[in-house]
Amino acid sequence: MKRESRIYLAGHQGLVGSAIHRRLKADGFLNIITSTHSELDLTDSQAVNTFFSQHHPHYVFLAAAKVGGIHANNTYPADFIYQNLMIEANVINAAYKHGVDRLLFLGSSCIYPRLVEQPMREHALLTGPLEPTNEAYAIAKIAGIKLCESYNRQYGTHYRSVMPTNLYGPHDNFNLEHSHVIPALIRKCHEAKENNAQTVSIWGTGNAQREFLYVDDMADACLYIMQLEEHTYALKTSLMLSHINIGTGSDITIRLLAEMIKTVVAFEGDMTFDISKPDGSPRKLLDTHRLNSLGWQAQISLEEGIAMTYQWYLQHLEDIRD
Repeated sequence: MKRESRIYLAGHQGLVGSAIHRRLKADGFLNIITSTHSELDLTDSQAVNTFFSQHHPHYVFLAAAKVGGIHANNTYPADFIYQNLMIEANVINAAYKHGVDRLLFLGSSCIYPRLVEQPMREHALLTGPLEPTNEAYAIAKIAGIKLCESYNRQYGTHYRSVMPTNLYGPHDNFNLEHSHVIPALIRKCHEAKENNAQTVSIWGTGNAQREFLYVDDMADACLYIMQLEEHTYALKTSLMLSHINIGTGSDITIRLLAEMIKTVVAFEGDMTFDISKPDGSPRKLLDTHRLNSLGWQAQISLEEGIAMTYQWYLQHLEDIRD
């Protein structure tokens, strides 16, 4: 990408999109195109096509999505599958119709089967049943991968897909009904410390294992993959298995994660586990050999990333509570 290239970043206010936006600006890209949801409804195909005809982007980062944790995914499956299908279909089709040079679609590690062999290799896609609690979201993300591959096969486009592990960091969602585990535990521990509470309750047994990637590492990987030469990308992928995992290559139990967050927040009470609540998938660890062989490695440790996320939370506490 040239510094003056027109780059459309869909979802620039979200966790991933805001990190990509920070990175693009830091790297000196001068022409970043963004729009809020009130300005552009990505589920409206006519509005999306009008937007592309007005701005003519050269590159597209598709980071816009409806996201949430186990509770939100399990409670609102129709919302998750419909909105995500519409967003990706409209943006990818508009990118083709308006001659976008290259597009990067951001998916999720939940695309892989629930009981797949660990760590999860790209080749595991579509080899077994999905985790029921987030099946709707996962199917939408799988469709996004196949949309990119289908346009590449039929029209010779250069659309790429990346599958990040669990992400966290600045601009995360700290709403307890919809948040993922790290922001939820940061908020619970902080509020318990403020209120002199003796315990913090955590969903599940604490035995589930998860991998976590700091969102600025994710942004770095996205720009790295977007800018790979075509022949380099093609050497590690195929037309019908083109996505690339992005992760750290290591995981941690939710119990140990909770203890780490407890230490960072300086909460001195106890952590209890509500075994009536679901754990979700027993383990989710990505195989990152494909990405590592292309020359990229994560740089920010989990403890360092949690500390930076907690500092951001403290700085934005008033807005979050509202």
